[in-house]
Amino acid sequence: MTAQLSDALPLNNGTELKNRFMLAPLTNLQSGADGVLSDDEYQWLTYRAEGGFGLTMTCAASVQHSGVGFPGQLGAHDDRHIAGLTRLAAGIKAHNSHAVVQLQHSGMRAQPDYCSGVPQCPSDDEETGSKAMSDEQVQALIDDFIAAAERCQKAGFDGVELHGAHGYLLSEFLSPQYNQRDDRYGGNAENRAQILWEVIEGVNKRCGRGFSLGVRLSPERFGQRTAEIRDLAGALLIDERLDYLDMSLWDLTKPAHDEEFEGQSLLEIFTELPRKGVALGAAGKLYSAAQCQSALDQGLDFVMVGRGGILHHDFPDLAIADPEFVMADLPVTREHLRQERLGPPFIDYMASWKGFVAD
Repeated sequence: MTAQLSDALPLNNGTELKNRFMLAPLTNLQSGADGVLSDDEYQWLTYRAEGGFGLTMTCAASVQHSGVGFPGQLGAHDDRHIAGLTRLAAGIKAHNSHAVVQLQHSGMRAQPDYCSGVPQCPSDDEETGSKAMSDEQVQALIDDFIAAAERCQKAGFDGVELHGAHGYLLSEFLSPQYNQRDDRYGGNAENRAQILWEVIEGVNKRCGRGFSLGVRLSPERFGQRTAEIRDLAGALLIDERLDYLDMSLWDLTKPAHDEEFEGQSLLEIFTELPRKGVALGAAGKLYSAAQCQSALDQGLDFVMVGRGGILHHDFPDLAIADPEFVMADLPVTREHLRQERLGPPFIDYMASWKGFVAD
């Protein structure tokens, strides 16, 4: 029987989410320049937890100072971040929402001011001026992902997600375009994924299996090969050290671009994979209750809601109560977004998206 949006979602580690809705990790530019949680970011995220999301996830949070990728990015790379993270975890969990930090390093897309103008990358990249990481830097990165997870656990979060999508550093290691290394972290697809597996192993050992762990992947763009990401997803979905896999598909109805998968949607490439307790979800233009339910009907275990969660803090509650619920039409006013507890930097950022905010 197909899962319903209101159904609880059991995770591998024994945790149970109250429904099938997860808030997608959304860049919002709202925290302080040093990565310390701001009131704006606190209000934005806790309001989504209040609105019914079974899992509320932060934006990408940096694991190294040199990996900060955008202004106002939340930090998890220093003990000075723990107080704000503690406040945020408590605020999310007060609404019976599973509290998760997404951990990320921006790699070649790091802000110049944070990386002394020399971004890190698996291999030298002339276009961005990024330099290949030494083995010592790779080991330090793995350690810093693990340390950031431990920091989040200390702050009271229920788990973390590893950001392996969208051309950031873990994604760059997966990419045959950006990873030209000839050591154990480069070469074939298995070696290029080695860094991800070592972070998974390290987080499990350091934080224990009661601390939930997810991974985000994207199967196209950013130098990825769809077949390789499919195979990696297949391995992740049967790994009992993980609780969920979050696929960023941009559009759940989108046909696969890769000729090898002609005639298939991106979604069905992944829903056909066997699972061993690892929940599979995806993000990509889920704007209505019917679209979300259809995603479950097509084989997903949960849905990641982004844009709908920006416009409606209570998107899950509305969708569960009304099968006919549809997201508000765009553009919306700045006042609408203020009422939805977006801070000024976030509203300005959304105004840079064509057709999102009314002039």
